[in-house]
Amino acid sequence: MKRLAIMGCGSLGTILGAYIAKGGRQVDLIDANKAHVDELNKNGARIQVLGKEGFTVPVTAITPDQMEGDYDIFIYMAKQTYNDVAIPQMLAHANEKTVICTCQNGIPELAVCKQFDSDRVMGAPVLWGATWVEPGVSNLTQSDESLKGAAFTLGSVNGVVTPEVLELKEILEYMGHVDISQNLMGQRWCKLLMNSTFSGMSTVLGGTFGDVRRSDSAMKCVAYIGRESVRVCKASGIKMEEYHGNDFTKIFEFSNEEEMQQTISKARDIWAVFNLLEASMLQDLQKGRKCEIDAINGVVCESGREHEIPTPINDMVVEIVKKKEKGELKVTDAPLYMYEGLFE
Repeated sequence: MKRLAIMGCGSLGTILGAYIAKGGRQVDLIDANKAHVDELNKNGARIQVLGKEGFTVPVTAITPDQMEGDYDIFIYMAKQTYNDVAIPQMLAHANEKTVICTCQNGIPELAVCKQFDSDRVMGAPVLWGATWVEPGVSNLTQSDESLKGAAFTLGSVNGVVTPEVLELKEILEYMGHVDISQNLMGQRWCKLLMNSTFSGMSTVLGGTFGDVRRSDSAMKCVAYIGRESVRVCKASGIKMEEYHGNDFTKIFEFSNEEEMQQTISKARDIWAVFNLLEASMLQDLQKGRKCEIDAINGVVCESGREHEIPTPINDMVVEIVKKKEKGELKVTDAPLYMYEGLFE
């Protein structure tokens, strides 16, 4: 497969594109933000690491209207809020063999498989964080060294390890270590738990993951969000995969105050590496844009209703974030009082 494109080059897509280009592979970075595209072409992709200067690499960037011909691989990194626009744009430049690899939050394969043959759809949950700095510049919010432990988990929707999966693994490994999974949906639910807990609460607090870790009230919410996610995943008949040897189905299942405090302590340890990260949902709200709350905590809520599993804390996260979207709450508000009375 020769022609490779990253569809949607915000903070994550820019960083991945930079690593691939740095590794010597040709890749088109496609994004609707013309100012960003122009800056990438003029000065290259400038990557910071932990807020400090990292590296700069020349890249090829285009807007969607500049796409020509068919691509062999689309690495899909646009936010799910753009599915109605981005998926048809990829379809217009795909053929019967084109592979789509989703790297978004939530469970994006559900939307992509409605328009692409599921045999050609893969997923690669992203196991690192990034923030947008300015056009042409993105910040990797963890050490470059940490990527050697885990950067992606890759699998096909159907669980089959095809030659295309192996080739895509080689491409993603320009950035860091890639694990192959035959249980992509289990991986997706693992990542969904990670996003619904700390990304959800980061957006509620209007701060970083570190701010969440330092707040006892926020961490109590994290514990309950995780427990709800685990129970909904089990009810869906999916086996949640582990994260770096951490079994969330055990960590987030508690029945008393002492066990909950153990859950909180373990979660603080696991997420310590992401201390500086701001949720992409929070970054969207700061820019006055709609965020992916329905594709993250909203998925837990929707699946919970389907399987009759109560999700009151996830429901409240969705409610608070939507109030911020509508301007009924300030982005910087941290209305943790709204959770009072919801805990068992």
